[in-house]
Amino acid sequence: MGEPGSPPEMPVSPEVRDDRMPRIEALVALYDAVGWSAYTRTPETLLAALAGSRRVVTAWDGVRLVGLARIIGDGATIAYLQDVLVHPDHRRTGLGSRLVAAAFAPFGDVRQHVLLTDDEPGQRAFYESLGFAEAHDVAPRQLRAFVRFAG
Repeated sequence: MGEPGSPPEMPVSPEVRDDRMPRIEALVALYDAVGWSAYTRTPETLLAALAGSRRVVTAWDGVRLVGLARIIGDGATIAYLQDVLVHPDHRRTGLGSRLVAAAFAPFGDVRQHVLLTDDEPGQRAFYESLGFAEAHDVAPRQLRAFVRFAG
C-alpha cells in the first residue's frame, strides 16, 4: 500500500520483448498453462520450431514468461502468425493484442498476414478486432483456405 492520499498502485503490465528467447522450462510451462500439450510432448521440437521462426516476441511478468507470439514465413510476401499464447492470469488485459502488434511490426509492407486458429467463440472477435477477416468473408475476392494435418 502507498502513503495515505497517494494514487493507488497500478499493476505493472507485462513487458513485451523481442530480444529474449525463453528457456525450455518457461516455454513448456506457458504452453501447458494454455492447454497446448501437443507442443510440449517433445520440448526439443518446440525449441526447433521457435528457432526456425521468422520472429518471436515474448511477454514477461518479472521473470515469468506470460505470453508469446511468433511469425513464420518469407518476410517479403507472407507473414504467418503461428502462435499467440497468453497465460490465463493475463487474459483480457490487452496483452494478446500487444503481442500480435509486436510480432507483425517489421512486416507492415508484407502483402499477406495470415493465421489459422481454433473455432472457439472468442477467437473470431479477437482477430477481427485486430483487422483480420475469415478467408470466405474477404471482399471483393473469393478466397479459400485449406489445411492438411499429418497423422
